[in-house]
Amino acid sequence: METVDILSIITIAFLGSFGHCIGMCGGIVIAYSTVGLEKDRSRGAQAFSHILYSLGRVTTYSVLGAIFGMLGGVVVFNNTTNGILWLVAGSAMVLTGLSLMGKLHVLSVFEKSFSSSKWYQDNFRILLKSNSLLGFYLLGMLNGLLPCGFVYFFAITAASTASPVYGALVMFIFGMSTIPALFGLGFFVGLFKKLKFRHLMTQLAAFSVMAYGLFTLWNGYQYLITPTRTILECH
Repeated sequence: METVDILSIITIAFLGSFGHCIGMCGGIVIAYSTVGLEKDRSRGAQAFSHILYSLGRVTTYSVLGAIFGMLGGVVVFNNTTNGILWLVAGSAMVLTGLSLMGKLHVLSVFEKSFSSSKWYQDNFRILLKSNSLLGFYLLGMLNGLLPCGFVYFFAITAASTASPVYGALVMFIFGMSTIPALFGLGFFVGLFKKLKFRHLMTQLAAFSVMAYGLFTLWNGYQYLITPTRTILECH
């Protein structure tokens, strides 16, 4: 992976975590902070529980990234198929950005359907009542399965790497970049509840997603018009 990719992933994930992720997962963080964390638990112990929850999410994201990267590698046989994969991925990224901006409403249908399923709600209730360290980690892993516009974007990015290793790395960086916002939610709830702030961060992240999507489309086009192009020349 090139520096431009890593910086783009970190930027988009960090901005999105203060907007879209707070809206999607903020309620879960507040819920387990209220129910799962005992009031007499030390500040350090509470912080460690938050970290375990976040690491659970990162674990799920990394596994998903490896799976999507492997699936992307299956369809890449030559520069033509590689170019087509990048064009499809770039188009999906642009559509994701438009959805995050509120111009499309496709993603919201998937985001709501899974979280309202009986399987998810039953397991969420069980883990929410558990105050063990393993319970926080498993709750994070469960939360990592929630359909989300940004998860879709990074899953598409992982698939475009055509590598399970790089795919996992994409999702790992994404997960790690979202930790500061969700970890700090318990300390700065007042700031994150301001809709204007969250809206601004979501719009910035959505714009970044679309810009990266256009960049991916350009790379895909270059693959199609340059048969001798290699992966090292895609930036």
